[in-house]
Amino acid sequence: MRALLLLPLLLLPSCSMVPDWPDLSGVPGAETLGLAESLPEAEAEDVPESALRRAGSEPALYLRWHGRRALAVLTQQNGENRMWQSPGGLVVATDGARVVATAGMREWLAATRLGGPDPLDEPLQLLGREALLRRQVDLMRSNRSPEGMRFGIQLNCRLQGSLTNGQEGPRALLIRESCRGGGNNFVNRFWADPATGGIYRSEQWIGPAGSLWLEVVNPPAS
Repeated sequence: MRALLLLPLLLLPSCSMVPDWPDLSGVPGAETLGLAESLPEAEAEDVPESALRRAGSEPALYLRWHGRRALAVLTQQNGENRMWQSPGGLVVATDGARVVATAGMREWLAATRLGGPDPLDEPLQLLGREALLRRQVDLMRSNRSPEGMRFGIQLNCRLQGSLTNGQEGPRALLIRESCRGGGNNFVNRFWADPATGGIYRSEQWIGPAGSLWLEVVNPPAS
C-alpha cells in the first residue's frame, strides 16, 4: 500500500523534511470551493496567454475552481511527489498527475492513501480497459476543528480510457475515474497524450467542496 500523508507535513513547519510553510488557514480570500459543476469536454480551454507569460519557463499549473483561477508554481519536488503554491496561498500536493492534498481553502483534502499501484502511472494501459482502485482519504476544515475532520473515507474507483473524437482539437486519451464511497459519488477526468501517455489536464474531486481543474503550463523535470 502506498501511503501519501502530505498535508500533515504542511502543518509541521519545524519538520526537517520540508521547508517552512505558512499557516494558510487565515489567508485572505482562501475561501471554500463551493460545489463545482463538471466541465464538459468542449470547455477544456487552453491555458490563457496571461498565465503563460506569468509562468515563463518555471514549472507551473493553471488551476480553476468555482469561478476562481490561480497559477501555482512548483515549490518542492521529491520524485513524483510535488508541491505547488499560488501567490494567494493555495497549495496543491500531487503524486504524478493525481492531487493528493490541498491547503489554503476552508475545506482541505488532508491526505490520500492508495490500496495498490495507481493505474494513472500507466495511462496507455487504460485504453479500452478497466482498472479498479481502492483509495482512502482524510478531509478537514482549515480551522482544524474536530467536528470538521473526517478520516479514513473509503473510496472504490473504476478507471477506463478512451480516445476523444478530436472535434474540439487534437485527439487525446481521456481517462474517466468513477468513485463511490462514504456518501460520495463523483467522476474524475484526465486527458493524456495518446502517444506518450503524459497527462496534461485533469478535473479532480478534492472533497465535498467540489472539483479542481488543473492544466500543466510548464511540466516539471522528471
